[in-house]
Amino acid sequence: MTAPLRFGLGLHGLRIERWAEVAEEADRLGFESVWIPEHLVVPLDATGSPVAGQDHSPIPSDIPVLDALGVLCHLAARTTRIRLGTNVYNIGLRHPFITARAATTVDLLSGGRLAFGIGASWLRAEWEAVGLDFDRRGARVDEAIEVCRRLWSEPTIEHHGEFFDFAATAFEPKPVQPGGPALHIGGDGPAALRRAATVGAGWIPMNHDLDRLPGSLARLSELAERHGRGTPIEVTVHGRVDRIEDIEPYVAAGVTRLIVQPWTRSREAIDAIRRFAAEVLRPLASSPDPRPTDDVVPQRISHENSSH
Repeated sequence: MTAPLRFGLGLHGLRIERWAEVAEEADRLGFESVWIPEHLVVPLDATGSPVAGQDHSPIPSDIPVLDALGVLCHLAARTTRIRLGTNVYNIGLRHPFITARAATTVDLLSGGRLAFGIGASWLRAEWEAVGLDFDRRGARVDEAIEVCRRLWSEPTIEHHGEFFDFAATAFEPKPVQPGGPALHIGGDGPAALRRAATVGAGWIPMNHDLDRLPGSLARLSELAERHGRGTPIEVTVHGRVDRIEDIEPYVAAGVTRLIVQPWTRSREAIDAIRRFAAEVLRPLASSPDPRPTDDVVPQRISHENSSH
């Protein structure tokens, strides 16, 4: 069974003081989710880019940055239905106690609406600024995910690993979402696909054009089946839609959530999302089958919650 394409709003690029107003209006209009960016620190000498083929950081050191999960607590209080996402949170930069506690707080205060996008990061200077080994980030991220999931689900946990070591402890309260907030794995490489297939509710590719996406989704499906998982993995990408017909290539490629930014200036955001709702969301919602055509069906990937 397929599901209609869902629409989220990416709040990055908007002035921070507009985020709550836009999220509140998006909630009223029927957008499925809002997503905010996350960084801990951007050193002045930062180089590299999350965009393939680019060498220079697209993020200036003086860019305004707020604590992402703190912001989502604020947005939770301003909204009632819309899901609240990070795109993406650098989980390896913090101790799992910090991550698990903050994510639990958002999930509880929002009534289980956190879509926890996480990644291994691309910014070497950020890891080095906090004294961590960028080249070992993948293993640290895997261990952090494991610890967080246990903190979110087990009555007591004791852990002795390569990066984190602690005696038995309880961790309360537990999140609203059973087993912890839904994890959406950011990244394009084999490790990101493995994490999405084994522990992810979703996958957020960064450098996949629509032509490349089906091949990677086939690989993701193979990995998920190998791990015996049976429920759908969500596929979230950024894109542009000006009319209903524009969604067809995304649906055909296997996308299940499209993050849009239908404004050009922050002051135009409210009018822009109202126009998008009128021209795209409402016509889709009123259709007997929200898919644009019978032969354009989102590719679905199987997974189930795996054990530790």
